[in-house]
Amino acid sequence: MRALLFTLVFVAFAGAAGAQTKPAPPVNLSGSAGVKTHLQALHYKDVQDLRRGYDGQWTGKATQGNVPKTVTIAPDGTVTAR
Repeated sequence: MRALLFTLVFVAFAGAAGAQTKPAPPVNLSGSAGVKTHLQALHYKDVQDLRRGYDGQWTGKATQGNVPKTVTIAPDGTVTAR
């Protein structure tokens, strides 16, 4: 009986927590200005040399924590830094 009660309480709290999450806002990657804004929102600085590839991915250079990196931004907004 206790296990059933615990399970019901846990499910109730999990449902309430899930209802509070908000979907991520859509990322505007239609131009280099949108990509730059997206990177700056992710705390990248000195964004430069942005180029769009044939596959829709953007590549460029940016600084994160005073470390220069090459960044690749997928069409869905996922950022990979090397």
